[in-house]
Amino acid sequence: MLRITELKLPLDHSKKQLKTAILYRLGISTSEPVTYTIFRQGFDARKRNAIMLVYTVDVEAANEQAILERLADDPYISLTPDSTYRFVTGAPKDPALRPVIIGTGPCGLFAGLVLAQMGFRPIILERGKAVRERTKDTFGLWRKGLFNPESNVQFGEGGAGTFSDGKLHTQIKDPNHYGRKVLTELVKAGAPAEILYVSKPHIGTFRLVAVVEQLRATIESLGGEIRFESRVDDLDIDNGQIRGVVLANGETISTNHVLLAVGHSARDTFKMLYDRGVYIEAKPFSIGFRIEHPQSLIDTCRFGSNAGHPLLGAADYKLVHHCSNGRAVYSFCMCPGGTVVAATSEAGHVVTNGMSQYSRNERNANSGIVVGITPDDYPGHPLAGIDFQRRLEAGAFKLGGETYEAPGQLVGDFLAQRPSSALGKVQPSYTPGVHLCDLSSALPDYAITAIREAIPAFDKKIKGFAMKDAVLTGVETRTSSPIRIKRNEHYQSLNIKGLYPAGEGAGYAGGILSAAVDGIKVAEALALDMNK
Repeated sequence: MLRITELKLPLDHSKKQLKTAILYRLGISTSEPVTYTIFRQGFDARKRNAIMLVYTVDVEAANEQAILERLADDPYISLTPDSTYRFVTGAPKDPALRPVIIGTGPCGLFAGLVLAQMGFRPIILERGKAVRERTKDTFGLWRKGLFNPESNVQFGEGGAGTFSDGKLHTQIKDPNHYGRKVLTELVKAGAPAEILYVSKPHIGTFRLVAVVEQLRATIESLGGEIRFESRVDDLDIDNGQIRGVVLANGETISTNHVLLAVGHSARDTFKMLYDRGVYIEAKPFSIGFRIEHPQSLIDTCRFGSNAGHPLLGAADYKLVHHCSNGRAVYSFCMCPGGTVVAATSEAGHVVTNGMSQYSRNERNANSGIVVGITPDDYPGHPLAGIDFQRRLEAGAFKLGGETYEAPGQLVGDFLAQRPSSALGKVQPSYTPGVHLCDLSSALPDYAITAIREAIPAFDKKIKGFAMKDAVLTGVETRTSSPIRIKRNEHYQSLNIKGLYPAGEGAGYAGGILSAAVDGIKVAEALALDMNK
């Protein structure tokens, strides 16, 4: 097949116009038999009143090699790459021990799925609950202020990505097309088929619940085993080799291969690993606030007269500003038509994150406005970034009134350096609620200074971004893992054989798709090692 990229048509074109454009680009007549599939559909909104849809299409035509040779100078026409997923190995007959996976976020689920498909019958351990029970506990915090430290936004089946926008795009390099494997399996599990071709696919929380359940069912049907409420409290390590895992109930599961797929908030697990001598180092992450605007404002700024077009949906944005104090401020995890959610995993702390449903039809847009920090900002211990996060989250809990309400401030007041006392046109979406105050003490001075400089700069790109009634909610601290569990070229820990750090918690991913891809890569390495 031939692949055509950067094929642009007006927003309201017909299917006939798309096919005509394909034929024109290939220089073939309308009488020749041609079939095509859409591989990617996005849009170019740089001219907001003349938005163009941009396609990548795969075309099956007669004499493809001749067409390719004739159009050899066209950089947008090539052979379609083979994105078929092929298993690297199969399980040995009657292996003495089964591989163990810790965590059922996207990394753990896809590692487990691939290992199960290869016949390895993995045991997958999850400290939290199954996704529907976990959802009830999470809503208990949001609606009633009732917090469960083992079942919340961070812990439980599906991982932190379950309560997010469900974004499935990433900027990682993926020469082996693992991302395609992930998307294909998600569609098999009930995700909308459009995620295979839209440029910024997403699923949304309520749909993700059913998809996660189906992935679990598939793993179990292939001989895998998933145990909930099974927190790993220790590792059995003998002369630098994993020999097993010890659960909170005292049970030991013997294994020589552990794939560590915990999320970025498994702080007690990180401490246990450090105490057991696993090599860990501090890594950069970011801190900041959530900001909310009317979604209609973002739609109009991005799409102009095309705002509300069904093919465009709710508009998003991506912003960055390099500040005079040397800090970088950027938008993070932007959620169109979404809500700001309570995302703590520890009692007496407040953490914010963003979430959208598949429809993205809530009244507000929200994103993190965060400042990049490095281990130089929290020197010393490899786990010092965790202590740094905790101080900010405990401070936010206090600022919010110690009820799991989040501290908040209107953007106009934040820029004018005065506390807020009343809301304006923007009603914050965070539950249990927002306690208006002065956020200047919620973050270090360098972060407050940087965000105050960045918001007016962002207003030059999105008019109205600095609107006085927009709401800031604190604090955003779980942008990525504050540590990296370093691994070698075989994806094993630098100093513990049989331990395979993977995904976001280990410092090797940043989102649902990249975590799932990393899970597949590491699972393949584990499988090859088991077959030695």
